[in-house]
Amino acid sequence: MKVLVYSSKDFEIEYLEDANRGKHKITFIKDVLSSETAMKAISYNAISVFSSDMVSNIVLEKLKDFGVKYITLRSVGHDNVNLFTAQNLGIKVANVPIYSPYAIAEHALAILQALNRKIIVSNQRVKQFNFDINNLIGFDLYGKTVGIIGTGKIGSVMTRIMHGFGCNLLGFDILENKKLSVSYHLKYVTLKELCKTSDIISIHVPLNSETHHLISKELIDLMKPNCIVINTARGAVINTKDIIDALLSKRISGLGMDVYEHERNVFFKDHSYDIPKDDMLIKLNALPNVLITGHHAFLTEEALTNIAETTIYNLNCWNDNKETENELHFSGSTNKSVSA
Repeated sequence: MKVLVYSSKDFEIEYLEDANRGKHKITFIKDVLSSETAMKAISYNAISVFSSDMVSNIVLEKLKDFGVKYITLRSVGHDNVNLFTAQNLGIKVANVPIYSPYAIAEHALAILQALNRKIIVSNQRVKQFNFDINNLIGFDLYGKTVGIIGTGKIGSVMTRIMHGFGCNLLGFDILENKKLSVSYHLKYVTLKELCKTSDIISIHVPLNSETHHLISKELIDLMKPNCIVINTARGAVINTKDIIDALLSKRISGLGMDVYEHERNVFFKDHSYDIPKDDMLIKLNALPNVLITGHHAFLTEEALTNIAETTIYNLNCWNDNKETENELHFSGSTNKSVSA
C-alpha cells in the first residue's frame, strides 16, 4: 500500500519505519494536511495524519477524488476529522486509541511540580550563578486536594500517581470508576464541588461538544485563590480568555499547559524568528505563574513505539481487507462520556 504521512516529525520517522518493516511504501512530508496540500496525496491509497492536520469536508472530498481510501491518525484525539463526511464518502478512518497513559499523566505531574516548586525560575538563576532562593516558595503535595476531571485511562494513572503523594482525591466523570474509589479513595463529586474544593485540578478529557470550554468563568470563579490548573488534554477544554482574566486578577494561583486552544498552525514549528500574532499566547507566555510546553506530553520512547506500531497495524488490516478494531465511526449522537 502506498502511504503518505503528513506532518511528519523527524523524531517519529525511525519508529514508523521500524514498525513498517518494509511492508508499505511510505513517503514522509512535513506539510500539514489542508485543502491546498491535499493534492499531494494523488496516487496514494492511504494517508496518515497528526493532531495538527485538519481533515475537513473539503479536504475529505478532495482526498476521495484523489483515490485515498484510508486515513490512519497518529493520535488518540480525532476532533480534527469530520467522521460523518468520511463515512459518507467511504473513507475508512482509524486512530491510536491508547499509546501510553503514563506519558501524559507523568508529564502532567512534571508540569505541576515545575510550576509549584519554581524549577524553571530557579534553574535560570543558577545558570547565571545566582543562588538567591527568595520567591521560590512552593507547597507540599502531601495532604492537598487534587481534582481529576476525566478518570479514564490517563486520569486513572494520574489518580494513582497523586495517591502516592498522599493527596486527597476528587474525581468527576459521567462514567465512574469504582476501582479508583476502592483502591485509591477517589471520591466522585460534581464538577462545581471539585472546582470549589481542589487545590490542584488536572484535566484529562477528550474534546467534544460536551467538553468544549468546559472550564470557563463560571467554574473558574468557584476555584480557590491558591488553585493550580493543569491541562494536558485539549486546549479548547479551557476558555483561554477566561483563565487569563483569572490569572491576572489572582483568582487562581497558576496554570500549567501542554496544549493551547489556538495551537493549530503555531505548535510543532519554530517561531523564534517569527513570533505568532496571538495576543492570548503572548500574555500567557509572559505570566510568571504560567508554564507552557508545546504539546509534547506524549513524547516518550514507549508512546512513540506504540503509536508507530498501531499506525502500521491499521494499515496492515486494511491492506489485508480486514477491519481494524481501531476504526472510527460516526455515531450520529453526542458523545456524553467525559473520560480520556
